[in-house]
Amino acid sequence: MTQVASFFETPSPSHLTGIKAWLLTHDHKRLGLMYMWAVLFWFSLAMIVGLLIRTELMSQGKTLMDADMYNAMFTLHGVIMIFLFIIPAIPAIFGNFFLPIQIGTDDVFFPRLNLFSWYLYMFGGVLAVLSLFTGQGFADTGWTFYVPFSVSTERNVTLTVSAAFILGMSSMLTGLNFVTTVHRMRDKAMGWMQIPLFTWSLYATAWVQILATPVISITLVLVVIERLLGVGLFEPDKGGDPILYQHLFWMYSHPAVYIMILPGMGVISEIIPVFSRKAIFGYKAIAGSSMAIAIAGSLVWAHHMYTSGMSDVSVFVFSLLTFLVAVPSAVKVFSWVSTMYKGAIEMSPPLLMSLMFIYLFSVGGLTGLVLGAAGPDIHVHDTYFVVAHFHFVMFGGTGFAFYAALHYWWPKMFGIMYDFKKAYIGMTFACVGFMFHYMPMLVLGLQGMPRRYYDYLPQYEGGNFVAGIGGYVMVFGFALMLYNLIISFRKRVPAPADPWGGPTLEWSVPSPPPLLNFVDKPRVKSYPYDFSEILKREEDAPGPESAAD
Repeated sequence: MTQVASFFETPSPSHLTGIKAWLLTHDHKRLGLMYMWAVLFWFSLAMIVGLLIRTELMSQGKTLMDADMYNAMFTLHGVIMIFLFIIPAIPAIFGNFFLPIQIGTDDVFFPRLNLFSWYLYMFGGVLAVLSLFTGQGFADTGWTFYVPFSVSTERNVTLTVSAAFILGMSSMLTGLNFVTTVHRMRDKAMGWMQIPLFTWSLYATAWVQILATPVISITLVLVVIERLLGVGLFEPDKGGDPILYQHLFWMYSHPAVYIMILPGMGVISEIIPVFSRKAIFGYKAIAGSSMAIAIAGSLVWAHHMYTSGMSDVSVFVFSLLTFLVAVPSAVKVFSWVSTMYKGAIEMSPPLLMSLMFIYLFSVGGLTGLVLGAAGPDIHVHDTYFVVAHFHFVMFGGTGFAFYAALHYWWPKMFGIMYDFKKAYIGMTFACVGFMFHYMPMLVLGLQGMPRRYYDYLPQYEGGNFVAGIGGYVMVFGFALMLYNLIISFRKRVPAPADPWGGPTLEWSVPSPPPLLNFVDKPRVKSYPYDFSEILKREEDAPGPESAAD
């Protein structure tokens, strides 16, 4: 086995050095780190753009930008957040880094394909940036690229759509890699009911990536063909049907919601039992619910289209399926809360962020049921109620789970601890700011304020002003957490191999892991995990100290 060392000192498998060792690496851990820095860059950029949008909306009339610029910034924020942050963040970073270790193997099944996926991701991001400065400027259609406007607008939709197509290819190849790795490379001693729940969530997500992504890929290609050749697939005046685009788009984009949220649920399922010092309640139910969400979530796309003129039978079927898909999500929440019940709770930054996730995601899920019922949806469709619901699920869910994962696995990835005090302060500001940012939007939506508008009527100004203040507080909280993690490189407080008392295999290897992951043959633990030894050890010695202490 290779001697344990920092990632910046460990030779690559090809024995290259310097920047080539990173750009040509096949090591899944290095690729996870390369994804991480790229994702954090895009996330920071999208947060800045979102803050500019919210500043513009804090008062009526023009503040920072005109309507054309607003539409382009609005689209840029959505494209970056969806295609460059939320969809790839947890699978590409933590999936690449930890899935092979959690199942007891040295790498993913297709290491070269894994590197190719990263290059596709980076190339897609570069194309998105190029579309800002070429042609008539960035697309102004919103991240959904709805026709017929995306076909007729003079903005650079073709290049933006091409970037989204390439990013979809990267996502699909990553999913293919994960499914194959789980089937073919997990340790022989690890049965299906011993697979960690984070790996289960990635496995379910990967199937959605493989099966649903080709639908959006074909749809985006059709938009480009429509723009270049004018064949009339979606334009009504040429005999096309714009509703066809909506069906094709949401046949991918609603399953994509579960590509975004399932890995976050897997993160929470790892953190809750560790800091409750109890085996997860309902392991099989959580694993099964991940697959159930992946399957049922692919069947509910048309609940986005109740106002498009569907038949009553279709509305009934999709509304029923929407309520049914909430059941496996509720199973997870019930299991997390039951795990904490009578547990030896040890509060930590990862657990605090996980509790915030449970609350915010639950609010998003319950407001989703309002939209899933056809009657209420007719009234709040395309209002700020939908904006708030979407962000509660995606940002309050996946965004907070992403930061929970960062704080949970940071000591393992880099072998250093961070300042707990700054982490707690940042998390508090992020959660309080989030509530003040998006709760007013629920009220604005019920009052009838439409989404995607550059300006609004006077009665909506108060809610938008409060939302803007909340946005600044929230961004400060996330920025403080990120700053706290980055300065840990300067302080370099060493982290032990297992600072939390985790039972899964990644905590049995050094921090950071060696090149081939395992110094000794991995010892797969039987389920349910036994925390009694950890509890006994903690009675004799204090838990891990923060950098501040």
